[in-house]
Amino acid sequence: MSASTLSGADERLPLLQRLRGFWRDRGEGSDAGPSRHVDAIIADGVIKEFDTEIGRRRVLNSISFEVRMGERLAILGRNGAGKSTLISLLCGLQMPTAGVIYRGLSMSWPIAIDGAVQGEMTGYDYARFILRIYGAPFEEKFDYVQSFAEIGRQIHMPMRFYSTGMRARLAFALSFAIDFDCILIDEVLAVGDPRFQQRCHDELFVRRKDCAMIIAIHDSGFVREHCTSALVLKQGRGRVFHDVEFATDIYQSL
Repeated sequence: MSASTLSGADERLPLLQRLRGFWRDRGEGSDAGPSRHVDAIIADGVIKEFDTEIGRRRVLNSISFEVRMGERLAILGRNGAGKSTLISLLCGLQMPTAGVIYRGLSMSWPIAIDGAVQGEMTGYDYARFILRIYGAPFEEKFDYVQSFAEIGRQIHMPMRFYSTGMRARLAFALSFAIDFDCILIDEVLAVGDPRFQQRCHDELFVRRKDCAMIIAIHDSGFVREHCTSALVLKQGRGRVFHDVEFATDIYQSL
């Protein structure tokens, strides 16, 4: 299915409604919906509300977008605009109040996040735990993790003794050890010394240039250099721009 098949006059329709129409036109039934595989991450009318002490707050209101392989979507917005909440919804840490998130690509956890770490676990134990969950070949991938993280024999120490930089190195290495189709990034891009930062940059934007990426970020220069589109969030609402220069100009004016 080409992108042009779902463009034109149908752009005003919710994404999954357009997809259902496409499948129906091909004689595949009106109920096919997202059960037919599409190589994309699709958010369709996503709403997220939280109960607070001052009442119910709608953080995200009818957010829709589509990201395919090779596309990089920036999520822009001021602090509190809902960027991290949207990332949490996309990776399944939270559920939307309403709307649909369709995951037709294998999706990473937010890169460099190590929230599953228990203090007494060694780096070796943590790597084994993560790699087993994803069914990755341990010996091959652990060699990669050791080489990329460059923390030496300390990988066999309990992680409660790790510095922030060591934890970040291990978390980045594990994030890159699994071959995901879509990579989620929640503002964390620059950790470690310049050499390690360059290695992370090359891993993301050279070796994985054909992957999809969804990146919550504040850096307009990064967006202009690396992203193919941008979702700008304000007061719960969002709009996707394929002109990233225009999107960053709007973001800087918020």
